[in-house]
Amino acid sequence: MASLKEVRGRITSVSSTQQITKAMKMVAAAKLRRAQDSIMRMRPYAQRLSGILTNLSSMAEGAVTNPYAEKREANKVLIIAVTSDRGLAGAFNSNIIKAVNTLVNGQYRSQFEAGNVTILTIGRKGFDAFRKRGYNVIGDYSNTFTNLSFDTVRVAAERAMAGFVAGEFDKVDLIYNEFRNVATQIVRHEQFLPIEEKAAEEADAEMSLIDYTFEPSKEQIVEELIPKSLKIQVYKAVLESNASEHGARMTAMDKATENAGELLKELKLTYNRTRQAAITKEILEIVGGAEALASK
Repeated sequence: MASLKEVRGRITSVSSTQQITKAMKMVAAAKLRRAQDSIMRMRPYAQRLSGILTNLSSMAEGAVTNPYAEKREANKVLIIAVTSDRGLAGAFNSNIIKAVNTLVNGQYRSQFEAGNVTILTIGRKGFDAFRKRGYNVIGDYSNTFTNLSFDTVRVAAERAMAGFVAGEFDKVDLIYNEFRNVATQIVRHEQFLPIEEKAAEEADAEMSLIDYTFEPSKEQIVEELIPKSLKIQVYKAVLESNASEHGARMTAMDKATENAGELLKELKLTYNRTRQAAITKEILEIVGGAEALASK
């Protein structure tokens, strides 16, 4: 049985840890509200931009050259993996790492064995994890979340887009956590490049009836909208991941606080039992000593 001093030390340590987890939960909750507002504002814009682009592309009737829609055999693959810069968020980062490993060892196994799978990570946790596992990791966008904005994310998106156009990659996939609520984050795997053609029935029925007036020209507008839409797609994924991270950390810290409380109860019970046993032992020693003196 542990001594009273050891149990008191553990109680002090667990109490300090509980205070830290409480503070981290409050900080995550404050950041989550801002991150949730950002992604809720971004979703309608991204969806509408994608719908407009789909309609404009279908109306172009092949007149517009779109280098981002060129379909090639997927011999060289780039995977954009969005993680966080910090840990203590439960399975948030490990789920992304696991999804990438599953994809590489499954769908892209032959490309990986040929050395043609590249990882572009947004977030330090993914960068460190994939480098440690021996993957070919390009770019270091570990500090994206320090000052999260469209301009900081745009650099990573442009790197992937330029690589696809130059033939460095034949296919680009995007893996990130989609925010649903505080307790639920869903790992999403999307094809980023080449742009997937949507069926006509998938397009917004209301928008398909709109008659657009183009100024200066249909081709120029589409050529400018396509790169912007792709960058917005990556930015939206990063915002989803940012909100998911704070939600996951808030849930993890809440659970850690509860676990610390349960552990404190057990430790205090152990402390009281140990203290009672020590007192009982001292009483028995005193009684025994008194009886020994009386017998003399």
